[in-house]
Amino acid sequence: MVEGGIQKAEKTEFTECFRTVWTTPYIAKLALSAGIGGLLFGYDTGVISGALLYIREDFESVDKKTWLQETIVSMAVAGAIIGAGVGGWMNDRFGRRPSLLIADVLFFVGAVIMAAAPAPWMIILGRIFVGFGVGMASMTAPLYISEASPTRIRGALVSTNGLLITGGQFLSYLINLAFTKTPGTWRWMLGVAGVPAIIQFFLMLTLPESPRWLYRHNRVEEAEAILRKVYPEDEVNLEIELLKQSVENEKADEEFTKTDLISKLKGAWGNKIVRRGLYAGITVQVAQQFVGINTVMYYSPTIVQFAGFASNSTAMALSLITSGLNAVGTVVSMFFVDRSGRRRLMIISMVGIITCLVALTIVFSLASAHAPSISPLENAHFGANSTCPAYHNANNAGKWNCMSCLKAECSFCSHGGNEYLPGACLADSKALEGECKGEHRTYFKNGCPSKFGFLAVVFLGLYIISYAPGMGTMPWIVNSEIYPLRYRGIGGGIAAVANWCSNLIVSETFLTLTEALGSSGTFLLFAGFSLIGLIAIYFLVPETKGLPFEEVEKMLDKGFKPKLLSSKKAIDVESTS
Repeated sequence: MVEGGIQKAEKTEFTECFRTVWTTPYIAKLALSAGIGGLLFGYDTGVISGALLYIREDFESVDKKTWLQETIVSMAVAGAIIGAGVGGWMNDRFGRRPSLLIADVLFFVGAVIMAAAPAPWMIILGRIFVGFGVGMASMTAPLYISEASPTRIRGALVSTNGLLITGGQFLSYLINLAFTKTPGTWRWMLGVAGVPAIIQFFLMLTLPESPRWLYRHNRVEEAEAILRKVYPEDEVNLEIELLKQSVENEKADEEFTKTDLISKLKGAWGNKIVRRGLYAGITVQVAQQFVGINTVMYYSPTIVQFAGFASNSTAMALSLITSGLNAVGTVVSMFFVDRSGRRRLMIISMVGIITCLVALTIVFSLASAHAPSISPLENAHFGANSTCPAYHNANNAGKWNCMSCLKAECSFCSHGGNEYLPGACLADSKALEGECKGEHRTYFKNGCPSKFGFLAVVFLGLYIISYAPGMGTMPWIVNSEIYPLRYRGIGGGIAAVANWCSNLIVSETFLTLTEALGSSGTFLLFAGFSLIGLIAIYFLVPETKGLPFEEVEKMLDKGFKPKLLSSKKAIDVESTS
């Protein structure tokens, strides 16, 4: 068990977890009710990927302005940064339960605003509200589950929150696919998030506050009453005594370090052990985002369209595969984290990620090079006034292909008999799109017909398989183990802010990068970032598997060195740890 943050689950905990939950359903009610916060977190971060395709169809300004698409996607991340900060204060001041209730209100309000939005700015406003809820739920849900769960199965129950997050993302893709043919498409996709928020709100009204928070605020009888519902009679008195000692130690420690935030930050950075822990903690959190994972989770249908699958419903159906693999990978990590270790899983994960990103670079480069050419006869078929103006004025129009057309902000209407044959480069308009589709041709706006497109989907799937068990979950576990107890809250908070800020940078710039560098250049850039991240992890991040917190402190105090730079004696010690 790890105190504070996200707990690790021993392999045997899962068997014990099922047995305990079966005999004490109250525990399942506590964990699953709070876990809906994780489900909402996953749903609201994943649903925008499919909804954005239809928002672009309804609002021409969104379709024409890349920065507006990026803002709609990333404002939830910006809101989450604020929500996480405010949520931490609310958790301590008002309790875990009120924080989750407020997060539900924010989720619901955000969903209603987005579903009813008459203009893009209201969608952005709704995304900000949802982001506030995501930030609060992301830290409150696992904390509530941790503090209201029996010690022996705490890791397993908290691990299910991570599974619910990826499950929420998978659910969002299913919902997106279900509403592709429904009038209102994206409004339903975004508005459905209000339903689980209402369910959790009323469930949480029937549940108690965290016993740990109650005990810290001198509401001892209430805390003990809850513990008696959670623990068997022969265990409850010992647990009450342990809770009492733990809270008293915490309060004493807080009195010892009581100071303002700036002084705490200076104290943390001035402490050699904490500083080295931050090197490791921030490295893994930033690396997690700069491998480009949220470009896949936020924009995967768009990426699939880049690969040549023009249909919105087809793009979302194929994207469903990546989301499902992410959920499966999370389950895999729960079973291997304490068998293989955090450092090894991250290094293996990064090697797989880099390989897949390089492969995607090659696939998109080949797709661009072999894109169908532009046929003057096909252009003439739609009339001279329909042809892309940039094509008319180009000196090298004879060398143009589909990619040249899209780069000129025009659209490609495929050949009527075979989409891989030369087609027409048309001015992008609803009327011409309708005319092209009316002849049973495919209208391409984001990517070109490609025989290599299926490889892009394959490598996106392999990318997720490489990411989820390693870089998907290990950074959070490392940050729950790498800091001394006194600095665990502030250390984990600094690293979490680094994660959210990196997320914001990546999600806000992805489409702009694809316009400037092309899809292949963008994935090559992320491969470069991933290589830097791999090197940093190798040199800065120690293995914490199976080590007591005191041993982690000693290792950081001495200074971690990887095997490549260690003496023979140090290698022997490391290999036996």
